[in-house]
Amino acid sequence: MMFRLSILICFTLLQFNLHAQKTQTSIEKGKASFYADKFEGKRTSCGERYHHKNYTAAHRSLPFGTWVKVVNMDNKKAVIVRITDRGPFIKGRIIDLSKSAIKEIGNINQGVFSVSVEVYQKDLDMIPIQYIFNPIPAKEQMQFGF
Repeated sequence: MMFRLSILICFTLLQFNLHAQKTQTSIEKGKASFYADKFEGKRTSCGERYHHKNYTAAHRSLPFGTWVKVVNMDNKKAVIVRITDRGPFIKGRIIDLSKSAIKEIGNINQGVFSVSVEVYQKDLDMIPIQYIFNPIPAKEQMQFGF
């Protein structure tokens, strides 16, 4: 009896794990916008303060701290950002990016971009700690193979 219960529990946990892995590799497509200047220095949903210079983003459901790759569908430029906030709350938009992040993938005057968002699979141990707290522009990241 106890053996059967253990097998059932293991099977259930394995199913949850497989579901989580499938969800993480999915690509979401939609519109991206960026934070307005009025949010500079204000606390995000995770408790950190928002700063335009950091490569961060808001997403409705991804866990805080998740790194995602955002690709501008028009020019194929990409940027990697960390989820620190909830939003956007405008229909059709799937992610809000910091100003620094949006400048990496498009013209800030455009305002809204068609993008794809994918959980970034790179091992965080491979990212030097200074880049996590003080991200560098994508042009410089190329030198490190990001």
